[in-house]
Amino acid sequence: MLASEAAMTKSYLTTSTGSKAKVHRRKHAIPVIKHIAKDNDQEKQEVLTKPIELSRVIHFLEDPLAATLKERQIFALKKVVKRCQKGFLLKELADVFKILYICAEKSKDHPEYTSVLCDLLKICRLPFLKEKTSDEVTYAQTVKESFSQMGFLMRVPNAEVRNQICHSIISVYSSVTSKHSVDGLHPTSLGYRVQLLEQSGLAETLVLSMALLENQPAVKLQVLQTLQMLSSSSDVNCSLILKAQGAQQICFHMNEPDPSGQVLFRSSEILWNLLERGCKEEVTAQLSNMDCIMALKEAFLHQLLNGFRHYDFQLRNDLLVITTLIAENPKSPLIESLFAKQLILFVTFPELKSHNPLVRNLKLSYNNEDFEMKRLLLNLVVVMSKDLSALQLFKEGHVVLALLHLVKPTAAPPEGQSGPRNWTPVQQEELQLQALATLATVAPLMLDDYMICQGNTCLLLLLEWCTERDAYFGQGHSFHGTGGRGSKKAQMRYCVRLLRSMASLGNEAINQDLFDQGAISQLLVIIMQMEGSPEEEDIITLEIKADIQLILSALCENNPHRKELFGSEGVEMTVHFLKMSTEKFYSGLGHNKLILSTVDCVWSCIVGCYTTEDVFLEKEGIFLLLDLLHSSPRNMQNVVLGTLLELCDNPKTMSHILAWRGQKSLTTPGLLLQLWRQEEAELGVSRDLYGRISDPKKPILCYYQEEDDSQVSLPANRPSAAVMDVSENLRSKIYSVFCKLGFEALPGLSTEDYITLSIVTRYLDFKVGEVWDEISKELSLEGVRPVTPDEEALDTIAKMTEDTARRVITQQSSMLEQRDKEDVSEEKRMYTEISSNWKQQELTAQSWEHFVAKTSNYKILKETKEHQERSIDSSRPKSKHKETIFHPTQIHGLQITNFCGRLMTVESTPAHLTGGPLANTELALERVPIQGGALRKLPTATEDPEYFNTVSVK
Repeated sequence: MLASEAAMTKSYLTTSTGSKAKVHRRKHAIPVIKHIAKDNDQEKQEVLTKPIELSRVIHFLEDPLAATLKERQIFALKKVVKRCQKGFLLKELADVFKILYICAEKSKDHPEYTSVLCDLLKICRLPFLKEKTSDEVTYAQTVKESFSQMGFLMRVPNAEVRNQICHSIISVYSSVTSKHSVDGLHPTSLGYRVQLLEQSGLAETLVLSMALLENQPAVKLQVLQTLQMLSSSSDVNCSLILKAQGAQQICFHMNEPDPSGQVLFRSSEILWNLLERGCKEEVTAQLSNMDCIMALKEAFLHQLLNGFRHYDFQLRNDLLVITTLIAENPKSPLIESLFAKQLILFVTFPELKSHNPLVRNLKLSYNNEDFEMKRLLLNLVVVMSKDLSALQLFKEGHVVLALLHLVKPTAAPPEGQSGPRNWTPVQQEELQLQALATLATVAPLMLDDYMICQGNTCLLLLLEWCTERDAYFGQGHSFHGTGGRGSKKAQMRYCVRLLRSMASLGNEAINQDLFDQGAISQLLVIIMQMEGSPEEEDIITLEIKADIQLILSALCENNPHRKELFGSEGVEMTVHFLKMSTEKFYSGLGHNKLILSTVDCVWSCIVGCYTTEDVFLEKEGIFLLLDLLHSSPRNMQNVVLGTLLELCDNPKTMSHILAWRGQKSLTTPGLLLQLWRQEEAELGVSRDLYGRISDPKKPILCYYQEEDDSQVSLPANRPSAAVMDVSENLRSKIYSVFCKLGFEALPGLSTEDYITLSIVTRYLDFKVGEVWDEISKELSLEGVRPVTPDEEALDTIAKMTEDTARRVITQQSSMLEQRDKEDVSEEKRMYTEISSNWKQQELTAQSWEHFVAKTSNYKILKETKEHQERSIDSSRPKSKHKETIFHPTQIHGLQITNFCGRLMTVESTPAHLTGGPLANTELALERVPIQGGALRKLPTATEDPEYFNTVSVK
């Protein structure tokens, strides 16, 4: 006893200085004897009252001389536990975890240390304490390393220790933080602890530790719960778990025997968290192996066939979602594991009866969880359809037939009778819509099954049902039912979309079947009914109309007989939509798509059949297309212009095109040339200020053709930039239209238009020159030298193209000179007209002044009269012809007087009737004022005369 006491005392008083150790011995006197003589309880009480230093405890635990003092070491550790009951200080955290590490090492040979280790870990549940606010920053690295060491303690095989570690980690995420202050110490914040725990990599360590827990299922469940907590609250932890292949490890062990029934639930929750917060591609890649697929298959089938609780149904659906996400990975062995085949069997249940043991005794309760499973299975079909190898499974499982069963409208049972247990009307509506959406993806891939199941007939009947007016009331709660509340609009939307998907395939058998069943007339009636409906247009309505037009285009394209049956009703429909206001293009509801589908309908259903073309021309369709070309956005003009070009093959079209007038009397040639200039401005073609060719070597070259002028030779199957330019912009179409209209005697063109027209006229020559230039460069890049005649031919072609461009430039310059001359001539004419107007105004003013003088001065009036008489006498011929009748200027004693352009006519009543020569004389006065050298209309009789005429009566 004395020897051990002395050794302990020696170890406490030993300090290290460099590599040497100094031992301070105490005096052998009364203190030693007194220490020995003390009672044991009194000694413990004295020690408890003294402060303890963790560094000395660590030294005591590591001292090899104290290796046998197990009781003393445990006693010292318990003192540490008692001292730190309120939590560990940040500045002492390194020493605390050093002690934990030592205890873990000693517990291998001495299990007594395990209880102390658990007590210390239990204190780790409490927030760490700080003396100053800056301690959090100062000791951040220490805290991070401490969390990391806590994870490494999972190597201790004791279950209680591992459970304490898990509880301590979970407590870090507790939102409840102690607000008490112990001797001026404050707990660290929750965010601080969580951030440092994430940076410590503890989540990765826990995943790796699961390999040590094969014989401790309770501990493994606790680790899963901890991982669930870590993955549910942090993206960083999810990344660390995936780094340790956590998704794969968890999936491997999800079906292990578990009396509590929580392992599968915890595992699925962790996988869910990893999919939501982690990298989904990484998760699916880890799960896309045969072992994981088989584990998921086993778990899903167990929950489906044996589950009876609501909890089991939810877990089953969660596993199905995870399986669907795995199916998105094309490398997943879902088909090889036969899991896909079994899932397809459940897709067709209960619509199709089967003798397969998996579904023979399977019964659905038609509750919300079963309904959710059915929707997930339909979604799984869409995902699996991306893998063509799954189509054979669809064919064997009769998936198309089952989907068409879901599509058919379900009649309600008669009143007073209850039908067999089935989906509710709301559930049936959602499944019907989702089945239509699924068929839109699957049916185009399985044409044979679609035709065998009479898919067209089923869809046309459904379309007819959608137009009927009955008591059906759509709920419109689901994603697919958007906008269909209170109507069958949602069903019509997906039905028409499915028909569009099938018709656009170009399969003649399908299109002929639709045509034979009267789809064209049925669709025309539906779209005109919708157009005449008083309901306000919305996105869904416009989408249905556009899809119907696309179906009609697909049915009538390249088939003259169907175009004839499209007939006047179809033309009326297209003309109606072409009259749509251009202001609706930017409404955001889809009017732009509708007008594009209308133009496509004109191209596919009208062009190529002279009967329908003539009706279209009679309805002024060409005018509507030109209006649309003038006002439509840039991205629509190509399609509209292409349609016009196709219609130009009809000889009656030319007169309509030339007769069109736009705003400010714009003609069709002027519009086309305006579009040409806009196109070249967008393409960056080099032009000068007046629109002339700037570079004769590149008369129509675009900027991207210059950029594409690389030093790499193009493969034979790739068109060159010059060839691609023909199909990608409007210039080739505009040139083709002018080839139909001609290049001369075009109405309504300005000088600028004629300058542009000179380029359009030579477009083909310039384009041929571009192609030959590309051929020459291609040969040069490939190191091929043409033979001398070919080389001379290439040089000649290049020179001819450049000469043509120079001639066009000369022609354009002469046009500008002629325009300048015309401008000068017009300016002179305008000046002459202005001068003449001013002269006329002066004459008018003088005439007025002379008139006023006559009316106010009798002498001037008399002189004017004499002047007139002399003029009359001088105008008379000197010799009279015998047969000539001379009419005097005096009638019945009255004289006709002409004052300065105003003729006074006096009619007198005969004297024998009036009794006197001047009695009851009636005067008829006519005033024709002179203004500006032209006659002006007289004012009405109610207007006051400006002046009075004077009549002299003889």
